[in-house]
Amino acid sequence: MKVVGLIGGMSAESTTVYYQQINRLARERLGGLHSAKIALWSLDFAPIAELQAQDDWAATGGILADAARRLEGVGAEAVLICANTMHLNYGEVSSAVSVPVIHIADATAEALKAAGVSKALLLATRFTMEKPFYAERLAAHGIETVTPPKADRDRLHAIIYDELVLGVVTEASQAAVLAMIEDAKAAGCDGIAFACTEIGLLLDPAQMPLPTVDTAVAHCQAAVAFALS
Repeated sequence: MKVVGLIGGMSAESTTVYYQQINRLARERLGGLHSAKIALWSLDFAPIAELQAQDDWAATGGILADAARRLEGVGAEAVLICANTMHLNYGEVSSAVSVPVIHIADATAEALKAAGVSKALLLATRFTMEKPFYAERLAAHGIETVTPPKADRDRLHAIIYDELVLGVVTEASQAAVLAMIEDAKAAGCDGIAFACTEIGLLLDPAQMPLPTVDTAVAHCQAAVAFALS
């Protein structure tokens, strides 16, 4: 079994999901008392969030590249950035190490295609919804993406940063995001990407009115496939 390195802490809530999911998937594949070999470098999210708000992606790239080098230094044979938005720095991270960096959007695209989705509603932070890096990566796999209107994007961004990263889940926020999904369904979307690793804490993908991919889960599945290859 190969060692998977996780750059976590962005947020701690979703990093917990990664740790649990990867170990659960490894146990399901191998049986018995097996668990995954994981190296975790967990970052303090507060300064990262401040740099995001300042649009200082060069600084965040340096922080993540340093984390990736540290993980490779302790034996990681692949690296995952445990946050969709921070794949804005995928280039800096992949250039910093000699091991593979498994891209969350590639894993998401494969899961969407497996579910028969060609036009997906992208639910994410404002950065992921409004900057082109994520939609372009999915488009390279043949997946068209749609985002909610600006007012809804702002509402969703606030739900993520003011509630979900703190472990807060409210019925009002669940209802707000479900309304966005219904609007997208009416507009012709045939699937949903929970393209923020915290959204799966708010809503159950299995209960959605369209085929839905939780990107954190898809990323973990790709990690375990690599680890056991």
